[in-house]
Formats: sequence, C-alpha cells, structure tokens
Amino acid sequence: MSLQAYKTAATRAETPRETEYRLFGQVTRALMHASTVDASDISTRIDALDWNRRLWSTLATDCSNPDNAMDMGLRAQIISISLFVGRHSSAIMRGEDDFEALIDINKMIMQGLAPAPAQAA
Repeated sequence: MSLQAYKTAATRAETPRETEYRLFGQVTRALMHASTVDASDISTRIDALDWNRRLWSTLATDCSNPDNAMDMGLRAQIISISLFVGRHSSAIMRGEDDFEALIDINKMIMQGLAPAPAQAA
C-alpha cells in the first residue's frame, strides 16, 4: 500500500525528464561501483551491466516505435548507442575492456537531461 502511494507521489512530483535523469544517475552509480570491485565479484559487475543494458534496451525499443515523436536522427543515435552498450558490456565481462566508456556515455546523457540552472532554483 505505501509503495503504491510513493509511486503516485513520485509520478506527480517528477517530470519524465527528471525521472530519466534520476534513473540514469542510479544506473551510473551502480556502474561506477562495479568498476571498483574485484573482477572476481561477478555478481556486482553483471548486475550493474545488466541494469544499464536494460535501460538502453528500453530506450531503443521506445525509439523504434513509429509513434515516437522524437526526431528520427536522434532516435537512430539512441538505438546505435544501445547497440554499442550491449557489445561493450559483453567485452567488459570477457575482460577485454573496462567500464569507463559506459560511465562516460551515461554522464553525457545526464548532462543533457539536467535542468537548466534557472529551472533548478
């Protein structure tokens, strides 16, 4: 019961852009933490990578919807990033790369989603 009340209150208080910003922040923090754990901590690493991959997959699915009102070029870029995230996540798990590119991408997206200074006040 209280969880549903929280969800309702959060929906009323946040814009979709703010929700996306918050979600990217949570996922990016998980990636940053996973990048610091020992490589033998597979669970932490997989959980963070999977969460990030699911976020980007959801965005790509939304962008592939013909009813999506975003510019077609932006939609294509988001889908391309999603494909990169999937490939790069696999490379990380094989020990062929690190988390930095994924963290940097998410941080750049967060910068674009961040409210303008006048809005933040």
